[in-house]
Amino acid sequence: MAEQSLYERLGGAYPIASAVDYLIDRLHTNQTLNQANDKVADFHATPYKAGYKFMVTAWSIEVTGGPACYPGRDMFEAHKHLGLTDYEFDVTAHEIRNSLYQVGVPRTEVDEFMDIVESYRSKVIAAA
Repeated sequence: MAEQSLYERLGGAYPIASAVDYLIDRLHTNQTLNQANDKVADFHATPYKAGYKFMVTAWSIEVTGGPACYPGRDMFEAHKHLGLTDYEFDVTAHEIRNSLYQVGVPRTEVDEFMDIVESYRSKVIAAA
């Protein structure tokens, strides 16, 4: 039998959406991110939180081996206007890891997902 994809091991779309829901709420209230970067604070102040959750959920589904469903821009285009730094990426990654643990994702899957997140660092930080 073939090994299950990370998407399957995470339980599919519903558990991924639940983790993203928790994560985005945390990111929107993260004072470190919002005080360090006015562009991030402005983005978090927009009324499009539900759309943001949808896009992150779709991206997460796709990069973990689920169905191709992410309709957004590539990561560089989606983030270049924010001027993110390595530090802000690290803070965000910390929130992602903590959110996954908070919703009960096992360590092996958390580590695998965090490897995916790390592979996008050069695509989202301003210095890239």
